[in-house]
Formats: sequence, C-alpha cells, structure tokens
Amino acid sequence: MMRDLVYGRNAARELYRGPRGVLETWVSERAASQIPWLDSGPRPQVKPERVLSEEAGTRDHQGVVAWCEPYRYADAYELAKQASPLLVCLDQVTDPHNLGAVARSAEGVGATGVVIPAHGSVRVTPAVCRASSGAVEHVPIAVVPNLARFLSDVKGNHLWAYAADSEGSLSMWDVDLTGGLALVLGAEGKGVRPLVRRTCDATVSIPLAGKVGSLNVSVAAAVLLFEARRQRTR
Repeated sequence: MMRDLVYGRNAARELYRGPRGVLETWVSERAASQIPWLDSGPRPQVKPERVLSEEAGTRDHQGVVAWCEPYRYADAYELAKQASPLLVCLDQVTDPHNLGAVARSAEGVGATGVVIPAHGSVRVTPAVCRASSGAVEHVPIAVVPNLARFLSDVKGNHLWAYAADSEGSLSMWDVDLTGGLALVLGAEGKGVRPLVRRTCDATVSIPLAGKVGSLNVSVAAAVLLFEARRQRTR
C-alpha cells in the first residue's frame, strides 16, 4: 500500500485535522506524554529517538513520525474556475523549505491554492510538510504539465496573472489585486522564466528601502499574498 511519511509536531497535528487518513504514528516517550491530540488518531507506538530519526531521515522530527494516505493534488483548472481565485504559481522552485513556507502563507491568507509545474519543481515531501507546519493539509496544491500554457488558458477578464520581478513595471502599491489573480514567482537567482513571464499580463515589484535588491521567494510570496488580502478585505 502506498503511503506518505510526515514528521514534526505541527505537521502531524494538521495531518490529524486534515482530510488524509492517518495510518500509523510513532512517537518518542517525551512526545507521548506532552501531546494530547495523539488520542484522536491511531494508537501511537512509543519508539526510541534513534528509530524515529532513522525513519524520518532527519533528527528534526520533534518526536513524532506518522504515515498517512498519499497526498492528493488538486486540479489547477478547477481552482482557477472559482470566484475571484487567488492563486500563487511557483515557477521551478526546488527548495522544499520555500514551497512549505509559501504554502503556509497561502493558507494563512485563505488563498485558493498553489500551482507548480510538473518538471523542475519540488513536490509535497515530508520536508515540505514540516516546513509548512502542516499547511499543505489545508491549502490545495496542483501540478500542471506546463505553467505557461496553464496561465495562457486561464487568464482573461476574470483572472489576471502578474509575475513578480524586482524590476517589475508596476509597484504592488499601484496594482489592483482584488479580482481573480495568479501571482507568479520564480526560483531564487533565476526568477520567472522568460516564456512564463511573457504569458503574464504584467510584472509587479515589491518596493524595497534597503540595499539588497530582492527578497527570498517565500518572503516575496507572503508580502504579495498579504497585500492581496488587504486589498480584498478593506
């Protein structure tokens, strides 16, 4: 039977609260005595810290390792069809910590979902679940074969696509982010690929007051997402 692994207290807690079935849980003796929500799932098995680290492939498990049903990716086109969708599209972001952090911000603002291309991007892994503090259990994540084609298919009067660029033609303070929206961000160093950028309606920048010319992709995504939320709720 196919199953996924999740580790970390927050990631496991949100797993217990999410739609995926929890199949098995191992905990350290300390975690077993400190975590009350373990009673809401399968009876946890107490294991030595060393065994948990071997299973998780890291010591960063906080005393909790769980196995669950495989992650269910959403349909990107169905997400785009929702009323005034707020999507964040990541163009070939390979760092699991960045995807996890973006998913956490997207869930925090109530975004419609996260879209990633099938090639050259990290998928939902145990490290992504840990980095997202379990947000991946609550925010839809979709995979598309070709990000530029997806954006070309879904954008129009009901959905505008903006590529984040440190030298973008529009400041985020001057862009209307209240309607259907796809925020497109690229990997650090590379940025959004030229074809994907050309598919977008415009490029948008985050005004910076310091000497450093850009932000980490997950930080930039958070800034843009919360500005979109501010505009939508004012």
